[in-house]
Amino acid sequence: MIEFKRLKLSQKDAYDQILLACPGRSCEYSFANMYLWGRQETVFFPDCVGFFSHFHGKSIYPYPMGNGDRKAVLEAVIRDARERGIPCRISSMTKAEAEELEAWFPGSFLIRTDRDGFDYVYAIDDLADLKGRKFQKKRNHLNRFRAEHPEAVCVPLDGEHLGPARDMVDSWFRQRIAEDPHGEYLLEQVAISRAFQHFKALEMEGLMLLDGGEVLAVTLGSRLSKDTIDVHFEKAREDVEGAYAAINCEFARYLRDKYPEIKFLNREDDMGLEGLRRAKLSYQPHHFEEKYWACRMEDLHGDECAEDTLD
Repeated sequence: MIEFKRLKLSQKDAYDQILLACPGRSCEYSFANMYLWGRQETVFFPDCVGFFSHFHGKSIYPYPMGNGDRKAVLEAVIRDARERGIPCRISSMTKAEAEELEAWFPGSFLIRTDRDGFDYVYAIDDLADLKGRKFQKKRNHLNRFRAEHPEAVCVPLDGEHLGPARDMVDSWFRQRIAEDPHGEYLLEQVAISRAFQHFKALEMEGLMLLDGGEVLAVTLGSRLSKDTIDVHFEKAREDVEGAYAAINCEFARYLRDKYPEIKFLNREDDMGLEGLRRAKLSYQPHHFEEKYWACRMEDLHGDECAEDTLD
């Protein structure tokens, strides 16, 4: 079996060297997401990284990343799944990678679109400026916030501000859990806690919205590619109308000023949640990072992999 291991912070430079040499990737591949979320393990090959992830009782192999011999990595993954006695599920593929998989292993995989996993990618200028008729409602919403909170300011997250930001986020989770004790907040709460803990080592970017010293909203992101920042977390006071709109716009402006080469913000997927999908579509994405998944044909009978084909 392949000896997959959890990523270490000391491996970030080696990982990012491979990541940034690739075409644009979906949010799953950012070092921060790999490090922060769940049981995610990797193995380094020459100019390639292989992946093994575990979520909600299922094991998956995100498509290998890099400019090395990806076919050899996939062959190793197929053998690994057989040796472990688990279905060989491959996730997070682009359309080109799905076609590549089929070309290398013709007829061996059932391949399906993962619409709920599509990343929403926005032009940074759109979110920073909200120009044009299509953003009229967003501008009105933001202007109302500014009129009601004329003293509100945004400050970058650093050592001095991490504590208050973390306190606000902890309060956000306490409120949500009290309202919905059975909601699935634990994974995200653990992930964002680790993001604060390793903020500098992960090279995170963050912004905090303040009004009179009170924290209204917090957002965190990190670089995903040469021209894209991945927005990992965004939390705002639910009782402050427009706080989400304000932190969204201000983070785009802050990143544009700090990194002129950044053209896009990846605001990740909607997980198939209807309300979240409407909200993300309302900001007029520039494009989607489409994703596909695959399951090896020999694993489609008599196990949970077969259930995955019903959507």
